[in-house]
Amino acid sequence: MTGQLAPSPAAQPLQKHTHVCLLLDDGRELRYTDARRFGRIAYLTKALLADELTRFGADPLEVSKEEFANRICGRRTRIKALLLDQAVLRGVGNIYADESLWKAKIHPARLGATLDRKQAETLRRVLQDILQKAIVLRGSSISDFLDAEGEPGEYQRHHRAYGREGKSCYRCNTLIRRSIVAGRSSYFCPRCQPSPRGFAVLPLSKKKTRETKRRER
Repeated sequence: MTGQLAPSPAAQPLQKHTHVCLLLDDGRELRYTDARRFGRIAYLTKALLADELTRFGADPLEVSKEEFANRICGRRTRIKALLLDQAVLRGVGNIYADESLWKAKIHPARLGATLDRKQAETLRRVLQDILQKAIVLRGSSISDFLDAEGEPGEYQRHHRAYGREGKSCYRCNTLIRRSIVAGRSSYFCPRCQPSPRGFAVLPLSKKKTRETKRRER
């Protein structure tokens, strides 16, 4: 999302929209800053923390093939919604859901129940691969995201679907399209990721259409 959680010298003036400061053992402060206020911080005892964590799903980097398939297959919920559901998997965001579904050739609006075990395993494998690469590259900086060292992420340079509406698919050259799934903008290739019957695709904006025509000239 937006904002930053990073250490700062205690004497450094607070930035605007700094909501929490925690004093560290080395004398610095761990500061949480976010103009949009999407985040939430809770200070919990060990017992309360354990209870809080029971609400969350499996770690996507550690989940087994069997557990992943059990959490996805058979569900009458769209696969994009399942990936974003923190009770199913914790920590998968909108960007990496779209990127993983593109790489696995699965439309974001498909129901989990329509995936077989082989497709589920493919999705688990590419999801883990993408998340691991994104961690190495410090995430994706779309607006103002910075890591704990104050550096922007670099994984946005490797996006194959997210934010690429109207641009050519890297696999088949079909234009990437956008739709709304689980209340979020979802980017996909209509050829590589066939949509479920009757699923609506948002029309390309006039700006995207003009850009496409310029590329075709």
